[in-house]
Amino acid sequence: MAVPDTITRRAATKADAAAAAALAAADEAALLGRASHVSENDVLAWWTRCELAKDSWLFEEDGRLVAFGWFEAHAPIAFHAGIVAVDAKARGLGAALADLGEARSAESGVERMHTWTTAADSAAAALFEGRGYHEARRFYDMAIELDGPVTEPALPDGLVLEPFREEDARAFHHALDEAFEDHWEHHSRPFEDWWAVRQSAHDYTPELWFVVRDGDEIAATIINDPERNGGGYVGALGVRRGWRGRGLAKALLHHSFAEFLRRGQTRVTLGVDADSPTGATKLYESVGMHVEMEAVVFERSLP
Repeated sequence: MAVPDTITRRAATKADAAAAAALAAADEAALLGRASHVSENDVLAWWTRCELAKDSWLFEEDGRLVAFGWFEAHAPIAFHAGIVAVDAKARGLGAALADLGEARSAESGVERMHTWTTAADSAAAALFEGRGYHEARRFYDMAIELDGPVTEPALPDGLVLEPFREEDARAFHHALDEAFEDHWEHHSRPFEDWWAVRQSAHDYTPELWFVVRDGDEIAATIINDPERNGGGYVGALGVRRGWRGRGLAKALLHHSFAEFLRRGQTRVTLGVDADSPTGATKLYESVGMHVEMEAVVFERSLP
């Protein structure tokens, strides 16, 4: 199905994030039957590693945003995504965004492509399956509403929870990378690349990063973002294998909850692999979090 002639296309800019967020929030609310927390900060976070000038697409009609999508490649995988306004569906825009993402994936020379949709969006699932994709993984958005002071559990003797220090950035990266090495589709990134992306992020807030130290070693790490999905956001939490099963992740979560409360944030969310090899979903449930949304990652190999 071709896109109607009344619709124009251009690249996105950061100034478009608010309009894109409003479109995405309305779509999510329609699919889930509840209010959505998608915000401008969320869209900017989605676009963090995307070169907007060449790897993003906005479709407009009569000056109104009706769909948007973006692409990024990290060998051996490329990722593309798109969202269509509720009242603009079934007009070929979803297929057009998929065409653009697939074309960029082919140009980038990767082996596979990933895209995603909420589990509630059966039409998007049918679109991808009809284009040769298969379901590869499911993820949960989990949330907690903090209704009072947070009691922080004690750490085992000899371990100390401390704020992140930028002079320890390389050791922090090593610890986080090691903690995630057995997770689905984890691909190590050189420190310099990882650090450049982190520091250039619009919401880089290192005072919300924490570590657990065991002497000179960093045993566990947490990266928090100040505002995503309607509240504080846990961007990454990792415990190195030699220190697992000792309550470090729970301590970092409770410490983060307390810090978010101190900043006036009563809602905290995170994303987690539904089949996490470390049982992360049960950990998050044990601290009072609940599943708020389920997302599906689809995959297709390239020739």
